[in-house]
Amino acid sequence: MTDILIDHSASITTLTINRVDKKNSFTAAMYSAMADALEQAQADAAVRVVVLQGHETVFSAGNDIADFLKIPPTSLDAPVFRFMRAISTFSKPVVAAVCGPAVGIGTTLLFHCDLIYAGDNAAFSMPFVNLGVCPEAASSLLAPQRMGYGRAAEALLLGEPFMAEAALEMGLISRIVPPAEVNALAQRQAQKLAAKPGSSLLHTKRLMKQGQASLVAQRMDEEATLFGRMLSEPAAREAFTAFMEKRKPDFSKF
Repeated sequence: MTDILIDHSASITTLTINRVDKKNSFTAAMYSAMADALEQAQADAAVRVVVLQGHETVFSAGNDIADFLKIPPTSLDAPVFRFMRAISTFSKPVVAAVCGPAVGIGTTLLFHCDLIYAGDNAAFSMPFVNLGVCPEAASSLLAPQRMGYGRAAEALLLGEPFMAEAALEMGLISRIVPPAEVNALAQRQAQKLAAKPGSSLLHTKRLMKQGQASLVAQRMDEEATLFGRMLSEPAAREAFTAFMEKRKPDFSKF
C-alpha cells in the first residue's frame, strides 16, 4: 500500500496521507514523496491547485517515532526539512482537509496552506517542548502571528491540544464541517480555485506572502539546526525513550 496517494485530476493534484493503521504518522520516505510531488506540481503548468488531505478519522499523528529515531533529521537536507521548504515556497494555492488528530508537523504544515477545512473532530497540537525539542516549519514565527502570542504560547510552551472551534476562532482554519464532508469540501474549493485565472492566483498569493518570505526561510533553517542539535541532548533522549517505553518522561534533571 502506498503511504502517500497522488492523484492528478482537472488541474488539481491531491496528496492523500494513507497510513491510517499508523495514525497517518510520517516516515522519511513519506516526506520525500510529498516533497517530490510538490516540486513536480510546481513545475507543471497544468497543475493549478494542490489539495492535502488525510482520513476522516485522522489527519496525522506527526512523525513515526521509530522511523524518526532510526533516520533522525540531523541536516538541513533531511526529507522532513525538504518537505517543509517545498510547501512553504509553493507558489500555487494549497488547500488542506483536516479531520481528527493533527499532531506536530500535522499542525505546523498548515501554516503554509492557504485554505484549511476541518472536521468538527479535528484536534491540533504542537508538543515539541514535551519531546525535548523546539518548534519547526517556522511555527515559532507563524503561530504567534496567526494565533496571537498568548494562544501560541499555550500551544507551543504547554504543548496542549486545541479543538476545531478554537482553531477557527484564532484564524488557523477556514471552516468546520462534519468529518465525512471535509475532503469533498476541499475538492470543491480547489475546483473553484482551478477555474480562476492562474496568473491572478499566483500574483495574489505572492503579494500576500512576499513581505516575510525571507523571514520564514531564515526561521525555518534556524529551527531545523536547533532541532537537530536538541535531538541528541538528554531531555529529548528521555522524552523519546519514555514514549517508546509507554511511560511518563521525567525531566526533573534537565
